[in-house]
Amino acid sequence: MFMYKDYILNKSYFVKVIENLAEVIEQQKDYLTKLDSEIGDGDHGVNLSIGFREIMKNLPEWKEGNLTFFFKKVGMALLSKVGGAAGPLYGSFFMKFGEPAENKEEVDFEVFYNMFKVAIESVEMRGKAVVGEKTMVDALRPGLDAFTKAIEENIEPKKAFEIFVEAAKKGADSTIPLVAKKGRAMRLGERAIGHLDPGAASSVLILETFRNNLP
Repeated sequence: MFMYKDYILNKSYFVKVIENLAEVIEQQKDYLTKLDSEIGDGDHGVNLSIGFREIMKNLPEWKEGNLTFFFKKVGMALLSKVGGAAGPLYGSFFMKFGEPAENKEEVDFEVFYNMFKVAIESVEMRGKAVVGEKTMVDALRPGLDAFTKAIEENIEPKKAFEIFVEAAKKGADSTIPLVAKKGRAMRLGERAIGHLDPGAASSVLILETFRNNLP
């Protein structure tokens, strides 16, 4: 695990990710909303956009705190501002995400991995979802499993994270032929087949933004 201790991510990286993510959500708002209008309430992109606008409004103040504080605030904003299932799920994700940072201003790659691990596990618990139910867990769980394997094999940090993102993308695509077992899409039964799950799609966008900003 030696090289993971040497790969340090500081607070400015995480702040940049959130700033960039707000831009990405704004750019992809219509796309996510279109996906959601096909099988859900049609508001996933709009809701996330409202959440990230709230975050950007408070970012100057929040980024003064440590990583645990920062992500708790990000998560709470999403929890309170984002409607539908995405609010509690992404709220839970980001609130948990900061915990392994233990009030520090920077983390090594091993801690970074743990941040994703606890965050994704909290989404699974909160949503009571497993792979195959056409939810964001279809992207996040295979992604995390691939990331875990990459870490165990001591694959260098950026490559390990790339493996994480690629597995999550594949997982998101796997939702297309599925019948939904959770959320509003459940009501559609067979009609949900052929549509990409919007939560899985937004999960991939989040992971890609983390990857694109890695030093």
